[in-house]
Amino acid sequence: MIHRILLSGLLALTTSATAIANTVKDREGAVRQDRAARENDPRWIYNDVDRGFAEARRTGKPLLVVLRCVPCLACAGIDTQVLTESSALGPLLDRFVCVRLINANTLDLSRFQFDFDLSFTTLVFNGDGTVYGRYGSWLHQKNAQETATAGYRATLQAALDLHAGYPANRESLAGKQGAPIAYKTPVEIPGLGGKYTPFLNWSGKVVPSCVHCHQVNDGLRLTLRNQQQTLPESLIYPNPEPETIGLVLADDAIARVQSVAPGSIAARAGFLPGDQIERFAGQPLISPADFSWALHRQPATARVQASIRRNGSAHTVDIPLPEGWRQAADISRRVGTWGLRAMASGGLQLQELTDAERRERGLSPDAMALHVRHAGEYGKHAAAKNAGFRKDDILVALEGHTNRITESQWIGSALTRLAPGRAVPATVLRGTNRLDLMLPIQ
Repeated sequence: MIHRILLSGLLALTTSATAIANTVKDREGAVRQDRAARENDPRWIYNDVDRGFAEARRTGKPLLVVLRCVPCLACAGIDTQVLTESSALGPLLDRFVCVRLINANTLDLSRFQFDFDLSFTTLVFNGDGTVYGRYGSWLHQKNAQETATAGYRATLQAALDLHAGYPANRESLAGKQGAPIAYKTPVEIPGLGGKYTPFLNWSGKVVPSCVHCHQVNDGLRLTLRNQQQTLPESLIYPNPEPETIGLVLADDAIARVQSVAPGSIAARAGFLPGDQIERFAGQPLISPADFSWALHRQPATARVQASIRRNGSAHTVDIPLPEGWRQAADISRRVGTWGLRAMASGGLQLQELTDAERRERGLSPDAMALHVRHAGEYGKHAAAKNAGFRKDDILVALEGHTNRITESQWIGSALTRLAPGRAVPATVLRGTNRLDLMLPIQ
């Protein structure tokens, strides 16, 4: 019975995520075409990471693993640049053993821990399995046609530099390694194993046989909820972007500060535009994604140090992370958030009203005003609609609280405190009417 509940829940999450993801028209054809084009490519080992590790050990080269969700349009631009033989990246790529993975079914989750919500990710390893670093770009994720590769080139060169210093630098890489995890591979996660096997179904429909990267966290969250547990913040706000603490890092560099949000954690710590962050939490960085990974590994409260270079001089910046720091993360555009919406708000997609929209409605700038942009209609995503909530309602109170809050903050607040099976009081504005309803928590 529990297995059937898990499986039906995962199917609902996958359906919802697929519904909002931009994909190619012929997903099956795209995957097969990718295989035909790459499985005999002299540069790329196709979908065989074990062979990649063996080749890295044989040659002494670092191993570069690109994980790509082929049917997704997101990141198509940079993916094309990485694959194009004549690309300026070619000379750098030839210094690596290159592997292209198009599914997550048999990923070794003790090694492959990264931002699972991205459609294009790169991890760089030593042949012995030591992680040198990660690359993943929300710039390319948001704009499928973005082809900029300056940041990627910087990452590859930085990884080569770490490889040249290995194993003398092994101790500094300790924080880059995967954290303990309960499951060896995604198909061992409850629910996923009932639907997927370790192997892609090339003789039939290949796309439905593929575990997508985002399903790893989807499955971990759903397993905990079906055990009537709350969720840790690290599963709700995974790999927090630098903006979470007030930093915008440039896309064309390893970790150069582009701007600092006034009054933010980063501003109070003393970061300045132009700072080059060389180490964060003791880890040598090779990309902004490395910064997010180091942030991801921090506890609920912490004091973290960054080694920076400012105007040619070395400095140390001390960053206190206060309680609740993760809740400043904006998770609204993550595909994994659709499953969290079913859990925390019965399938509602919420967006804060702007200050101008608040003035039009006579609402205070400090008050809660969450616009229901979408109300799910199927499975667990229909729970709020079945409880009386409607598209275009404005949530103005939750659990008796009326203070200003974002959707991301509500999701974190609800799922770290409330077990499934409850409903919390909510007040909505529907036109000129004020209605009291009960919001289901699942």
